[in-house]
Amino acid sequence: KKMKRAFKKNRVEIAEVNARIEDNLSGIRVVKSYANEDIENEKFKIGNDGFLRAKKESYKYMGLYHSGLTAFTMLINICVIVVGGVLMSNHKLAVADFVAFLLYINVFTDPIKTLIDFTEQFQNGYSGFERFMEILNIEPDIQDKEGAVELENVKGDIEFNDVSFKYNDNAHRVLRHIDLKIPQGQYLAIVGSSGGGKTTLCSLIPRFYEVTKGNIKIDGKDVRDVTLRSLRDNIGLVQQDVYLFSGTIFDNIKYGKPDATYDEVVEAAKNANAHDFIMSLPDGYNTDIGQRGVKLSGGQKQRLSIARVFLKNPPILIFDEATSALDNESESIVKESLEKLAKNRTTLVIAHRLSTIKNADKIIVLTENGIEETGTHEELLAKNGIYKELYSYT
Repeated sequence: KKMKRAFKKNRVEIAEVNARIEDNLSGIRVVKSYANEDIENEKFKIGNDGFLRAKKESYKYMGLYHSGLTAFTMLINICVIVVGGVLMSNHKLAVADFVAFLLYINVFTDPIKTLIDFTEQFQNGYSGFERFMEILNIEPDIQDKEGAVELENVKGDIEFNDVSFKYNDNAHRVLRHIDLKIPQGQYLAIVGSSGGGKTTLCSLIPRFYEVTKGNIKIDGKDVRDVTLRSLRDNIGLVQQDVYLFSGTIFDNIKYGKPDATYDEVVEAAKNANAHDFIMSLPDGYNTDIGQRGVKLSGGQKQRLSIARVFLKNPPILIFDEATSALDNESESIVKESLEKLAKNRTTLVIAHRLSTIKNADKIIVLTENGIEETGTHEELLAKNGIYKELYSYT
């Protein structure tokens, strides 16, 4: 048991070290910009020392186990030799029988030696398997309810009915009494100050969070009454912080539709204005982009994420400040791709730059008190309210 605990501690400590290394590599520009290399080295040293201590402890128990079993096998041989010698001196045991018995003893102790060699590998593997199973056995907070149905033939009508939300029982409400109807194909922009609940509102549709009060319906069906897979299959999400997987451009676009053909992937890239820059790369669609797309610019990564959604082809889209971190040239290209993607789809846009949502069918101003203003760009400017004040800052 002690050996098992020690090897499990090994896995925990090496996971901490790996996480620290990944953090440092992912945020290397931040580290360098603040000249905090010494601080990060010290953090790594602390984590590495913890792993070293855990490793020493596991080797201590492994050494005791190894020594104990080795001593046991040696003791058996010594006992056989001593007893055999006494018996032979008293002419009660023949030499041939003694040799045969020694050979039998070796046949018995060889598996014990093999067990010693196997034990460390087994403990390493088993502790890793236990850590893996711990993660797999974590139940998600949001699951399909019993009797959940498939969401099929989605048109894209979305309805919020008296929706309120808070992250836990003791927290304040992020959203209060939201009533909102978004008809099929509407381009809805959501604006407001930071912390007003814009991202939270959109996250409730694919059920990344569960509403505290009220309900959300898609085509008249409560999102809690349909399966999560069928719900999320019909929603495309383009975020400001793009996540790309380590691998090729082709694999990352294909993630939107795992069974897609090469031609379908290329068509999606063309729709996202990504094909030209992809073909300019040495290996085209087979170019390795590194961890999280580190070899690509912000605009290129965003276009790949849009291509992924084009390939998925969902009837509902959510753009979460998708262009706010881009330069003007990249923003122009990405904006064109987003407009092409949004055509004939129900689209919710969380806007940081209000100049990008002038042509929205409808704009809502969201604050901590709920929806404060609703209308088109011109209507909201004419009201001389919160929207006009926000617009004056852009």
